[in-house]
Amino acid sequence: MSTARGKCFDPNGARYGVPTYPWKLAPDGLATRRQLRARGLRPGGQPIAAQVMRANRRAGGVRVAYLYREELALPVRPMTSRKWGSLALAMLARRTCPKCRITYGYCMPRSLGMCVLCAFPAPSASPRSA
Repeated sequence: MSTARGKCFDPNGARYGVPTYPWKLAPDGLATRRQLRARGLRPGGQPIAAQVMRANRRAGGVRVAYLYREELALPVRPMTSRKWGSLALAMLARRTCPKCRITYGYCMPRSLGMCVLCAFPAPSASPRSA
């Protein structure tokens, strides 16, 4: 086992407090949130069972994904009409500029807090001096 993978292999949890496995080498019966969601499940309040780690070459650190036990996972709660409605209103608020109140087909940039036209207005035409 390479040194990078050796640092990420701790099946007893002595180093990190929870059992830790290298990326893609977790035992069967454990899944990430995304994997559970793809199967129509959710963690359902259970504690983290393990984690997978891998070296992040770009940032120089490590990436961690938490694993949950599949047999303790619960089915996903269905979306109700009220949830759909509140989600639609939230998305409408994200697409509406707070300054000019125009609704766009995209979400406002959070860095600007308003639409691009309000953030960077066109320079007004100044009269030329003769």
